Amino acid sequence: MNETKIVVNDKMQKGYEYCLTEPEGKNFDPDFQPELTPKEMLELGIFGGVYMRDSIDEFPKEWFTHAKFAQNTHEPTLNYFKVDASQPLSVWKDKNWIHPNDPRGWFQWYCRYYRGRRQIDDERQIKRWRAMKRHISQIQKNCSPGDLTCRPRQRQALLHWSYDSRKI
Repeated sequence: MNETKIVVNDKMQKGYEYCLTEPEGKNFDPDFQPELTPKEMLELGIFGGVYMRDSIDEFPKEWFTHAKFAQNTHEPTLNYFKVDASQPLSVWKDKNWIHPNDPRGWFQWYCRYYRGRRQIDDERQIKRWRAMKRHISQIQKNCSPGDLTCRPRQRQALLHWSYDSRKI
């Protein structure tokens, strides 16, 4: 595969460059098996519709054809489970969960990884993704199968991390 260079110029990054070294949606680390693509996540409704509205030029246009975007501020009703399951970016920064390459956090990392970028922060982000599995077992323990009204905040949080809790 020929490397494709991406240059990012949005509200949070100016002149950031990275290369796509893998085919889109392929050659993932064996420990990283997301259940939803970024496009599917955006269509279902994540992060109250405010995530990445200013960075759509960086990604394939078809990812955003049916994305649920808020007109102004964070709107939890745009989330698939109609609840707020997000923490402010300031909390993520305070906990040192943000890598400078991806100032918006995990989902930005995932979008770039899905596109084919591989970089130094991949192992840490994959470990963080795997840690979210604890929420799956809590839903399985406390909810009837298929009851999407049970634990909606946990289900929405899982959706933010590319786990499809609709299948639980």
